[in-house]
Amino acid sequence: MIDKTVASCAAAVADVPDGATIMIGGFGTAGLPDELLAALLAQGAKGLTIVNNNAGNGDTGLAALIGAGRVRKILCSFPRQADSWHFDREYRAGRLELELVPQGNLAERIRAAGAGIGGFFTPTGYGTELAKGKETRIIDGRGQVFETPIHADYAFIKAERGDRWGNLTYRMTARNFGPVMAMAAKTTIATVHEVVPLGALDPESVVTPGVFVQRVVPIERRVTTAGGVKAA
Repeated sequence: MIDKTVASCAAAVADVPDGATIMIGGFGTAGLPDELLAALLAQGAKGLTIVNNNAGNGDTGLAALIGAGRVRKILCSFPRQADSWHFDREYRAGRLELELVPQGNLAERIRAAGAGIGGFFTPTGYGTELAKGKETRIIDGRGQVFETPIHADYAFIKAERGDRWGNLTYRMTARNFGPVMAMAAKTTIATVHEVVPLGALDPESVVTPGVFVQRVVPIERRVTTAGGVKAA
């Protein structure tokens, strides 16, 4: 019987080694798998390469990993915002390498990895520092830059519902990078707020098929109230 459910986030990330490349879903805090990141922080893996749209917010999640000195390199499109102080400190001190990738290129490079495409040409970044050292061509009269796929050892994503086979649905904009990252990683770990019986998910609503998911971790939904954060 195929059953990809894992009892805890700690168990799900226990085998992540030092130096791993990890894709982390989320756009800012929307769809960020905070519980998996907290478990990874406790697990202790270091020298990590992270692929995410942002470079952490505040003092939790990805920001906590960066602040603890556990991230060697980050590939992202929006590294700085008002609460990115951990990234700012580590980057300015020379302890964190940054590969800045325009957001569309980031999504397409991840998608290319999942689709088995060897790379693609895009006009985004042509004639800028982002094209330095990369192959360029003029195609249909327009400058283009060759971009390579981004692969990962692990993808950490947050979904809404899933079954024991790993079929997933998402909640609105929390979907963002999750589906393409699931396709581009050797091991995809997804948190879900509800594990449903096989057949309970409408096949037309499944966004990420279970073939791309190796571990499913049920988590409590947390809501913010006037008194703080609590489980729903």
